[in-house]
Amino acid sequence: MTRAALVLGAFAIAVSLFWQAPAYSEKPAAVAVVPAPKFDETAPAESGSETAVFAGGCFWGVQGVYQRVKGVSRAISGYAGGSASTAYYELVGSGRTGHAEAVEISYDPKQVSYGQLLQIYFSVVADPTQKDRQGPDRGTQYRSAIFPKNDLQRRIAESYIAQLTEAGSFAQPIVTTTETLPGFFPAEAYHQDFLVHNPTQAYIAINDIPKVEALKRIFPDRYRDQPVLTSVAVLAR
Repeated sequence: MTRAALVLGAFAIAVSLFWQAPAYSEKPAAVAVVPAPKFDETAPAESGSETAVFAGGCFWGVQGVYQRVKGVSRAISGYAGGSASTAYYELVGSGRTGHAEAVEISYDPKQVSYGQLLQIYFSVVADPTQKDRQGPDRGTQYRSAIFPKNDLQRRIAESYIAQLTEAGSFAQPIVTTTETLPGFFPAEAYHQDFLVHNPTQAYIAINDIPKVEALKRIFPDRYRDQPVLTSVAVLAR
């Protein structure tokens, strides 16, 4: 075989592999506009701060959405569902730690309720019908899960899932779980504000920027242009 033929053959194989294996996404995430929860927390008389923990695939996109929700004062990427000893990216990526990539959201319930955060979650953040995966990411660490911080949050979440199921809001069954929260462990600093700092990175542009755009389109009254960024001080364990 001539040198030219070898070069052409290698080029053909490379092109074939490129087209057969997309690197970042099989298909952009679908957006499902779902109704508001019928059961929700009551807005307090004064402003304060509460926290919610959601997991819905890669935490870059989850954090990126909630950083732009009015009433949210902080959104931290991290790990939930496992122990402190395994809350490290390299270990969580094995899918054997019990952890899910998650985001802890600090919010003012006078401005945005827990139920409204869940409505955003089910509308634009995650596909609740995908088990142990989201889009191109596979493994239990990418599962769709809600980690209630108290009994009220658990009742709101479970009631809302039942409401969406009864309404047939999704073509497939909802597999989102409500799980006990052993603790929330902030992720490494380089994961924080990743979407904000890397909006043109291929994975972000394909999988996560559309979620932010959907938030702005579907919930214009809850969207803000300037995201709230993570303080490095909160990352110390």
